[in-house]
Amino acid sequence: MNTTEIFLIAMLLIFVAPYLLWRLGRTDYFAPLVVVQIVMGILLGPGVLGAAFPQYHAFVFNPDVVKTLNGIAWWGVMLFVMLAGIELDLKKVWQYRRESVTTAGLSLSMPLLFGCGAALLLVGYQGWMGPRAATWQFTLGIGMACAVTALPVLVLLMEKLGILRQPMGQRIMRYASLDDVAIWGVLALIMLDWERVGRQAGFLAGFTLLTFLYRRLMARLPKSDRWYVALIWLIACAFGADWAGLHYMVGAFLAGVVMDADWFEQEQLDSLFRNVLLVLMPVFFLSTGLRTKWDLGGYSVFFVAGLLLFASCGGKLAGAHIAGRALGWKRGEATIIGWLLQTKGLIEIIFANILLDKGIITSEMFTALLLMAVASTMLTIPVVHPKLNRSQNAGLVNQASS
Repeated sequence: MNTTEIFLIAMLLIFVAPYLLWRLGRTDYFAPLVVVQIVMGILLGPGVLGAAFPQYHAFVFNPDVVKTLNGIAWWGVMLFVMLAGIELDLKKVWQYRRESVTTAGLSLSMPLLFGCGAALLLVGYQGWMGPRAATWQFTLGIGMACAVTALPVLVLLMEKLGILRQPMGQRIMRYASLDDVAIWGVLALIMLDWERVGRQAGFLAGFTLLTFLYRRLMARLPKSDRWYVALIWLIACAFGADWAGLHYMVGAFLAGVVMDADWFEQEQLDSLFRNVLLVLMPVFFLSTGLRTKWDLGGYSVFFVAGLLLFASCGGKLAGAHIAGRALGWKRGEATIIGWLLQTKGLIEIIFANILLDKGIITSEMFTALLLMAVASTMLTIPVVHPKLNRSQNAGLVNQASS
């Protein structure tokens, strides 16, 4: 078979396998299609399918096919995250800057502290800290891994819950986006890459300056030209962010954040969002899983995964509840926000892959982080959905009584 035919076989697996499992298994409540796609990507990767059928795996997912899938995945997630950024109202970000900074800071710092505590417990045991890591690098790396929020998966879950464009959904987007920028910046410090830290500062300064010029240009362009120019802006921002070490998804999100939704027709935005979700995002979710290399590492890895899950969920919930008390949130909001912000998804896998490649964690610790990410994502809908229903019903009752 030629590369084209093998690529099409891989695409069949990517679209057929998770869909059949999701539809026939009726997993939608505890594992929405996006979660099934993440899990299926891991199962189709070298750690499971590659270990069971190495020749078949090497034939279908050969380097040429994987490169092609990665290109589709990168473009799809860039578009998706840009659209998520457009949904976020910058004026409200500035209007509620005290609330956003307070909540984002607490939802980052508390799981960071919990995760660092878990890492310090593991330092005394062999097999978890990587061969090239200093104790502080391992501790801070695991702490930040517990603080990660998966922005693309969070957007999908909020869309499924029907709150993406509601005030609560917009608030959660503000908190998660601020945390994302901070997390990738701290990662550069963990890597001791001071040149990259300087690049990040330069990128953010240049991005701020160019944003003013870009917004003035878009306001003057006819609507027929705006989408094309928006895509050029998206590519440039993603490139700049990735070059600086902030990750291309951060650049894509920033590119969308500084755009106004009223520059485009709402129907076009909705249509593009649905099409990207249907056509491109499955490739992203599965292709990222295909890059994961992991070993089970014995039963102890499940204990460590549980410890990290407790640190992640407990830290996010603690941060959200402290913020809720300080800012006077309504009853039940802190729990909903905390659970949504603890969603890990594939960003956790990307983050953990970097730590593994740099020798800061071992393959066993990578496996524990992988299991924590899957469990974190699968818990979100079953926990949040009933709480959200109770909160919304209570709000309707209060409105009726008043």
